[in-house]
Amino acid sequence: MTVRTAVFPAAGLGTRFLPATKAQPKEMLPLVDKPMIQYVVEEAVAAGLDRLSIVTGRGKRAIEDHFDAAIELEFYLQERGKWEELAQIKTISDLASVSYIRQKEPLGLGHAILCAQPLVQDEPFAVFLGDDIVVADPPAISQLLAVHERYGEPVLAVERVPTSQLSMYGVIRGSAVGDNVYLVEDLVEKPAPEAAPSDLAIIGRYVLTPDIFPLLRETPPDHRGEIQLTDALRRLRERRPLYAVRFIGRRFDTGDKLGFLKATVEMALARPDLADAFRAYLQGVL
Repeated sequence: MTVRTAVFPAAGLGTRFLPATKAQPKEMLPLVDKPMIQYVVEEAVAAGLDRLSIVTGRGKRAIEDHFDAAIELEFYLQERGKWEELAQIKTISDLASVSYIRQKEPLGLGHAILCAQPLVQDEPFAVFLGDDIVVADPPAISQLLAVHERYGEPVLAVERVPTSQLSMYGVIRGSAVGDNVYLVEDLVEKPAPEAAPSDLAIIGRYVLTPDIFPLLRETPPDHRGEIQLTDALRRLRERRPLYAVRFIGRRFDTGDKLGFLKATVEMALARPDLADAFRAYLQGVL
């Protein structure tokens, strides 16, 4: 079955970016002049996904407003002949059909995905975590979708990470079945580095099948009261094959301040209108 739906969990509290996120969603923090969530939405659209479902929470209304039409602003820009700016904001509202659903409590990634079930219904779907901005051609999710189309099974994105960082991720053990493709044999959530089954860490792109929903519903909360997607995926692997793709591309972890700053610098240096002047500035500072 063709994957058409993309789910974007965006209900987190963004505590690592306080006080900036006290009154605005972390997902709306800009990398140069574009909010982080727009990068992942554009990746989904570039991969041909045309039904976008964003799981929001209290205080996240700015995300809905961002992807909605802004009639007053469009009129203002048109009246003043600001055609480039007008095209940019119209493009945002025309990206795709977007639906929203609330996660009423911050009960973890697994719970956020479970909240999206009414929007996904009985179809396979893609999941994007907005903290992971991936620059890739083809898009990272397209690389996963190609493997899903080949095998018809759930697919995870993985990346090699340093041993010292493995305790921050879910980590797989797998056997290679093709170029950068693995059959998953086990998953461990945030293992101690010495206990990690490999250096292949799960990052924020998934293609999942709807049979994940009853497993998420049955998954007990962890010690923090959160439902972990990795726990449900481990049970899913017992019932059907699970694959992982070591995607080709560059990932920026914008979930912490240093990763956010690195992504901002890299995105600015990739912009023809900013690169030369910004590079000269950085060289002067350094």
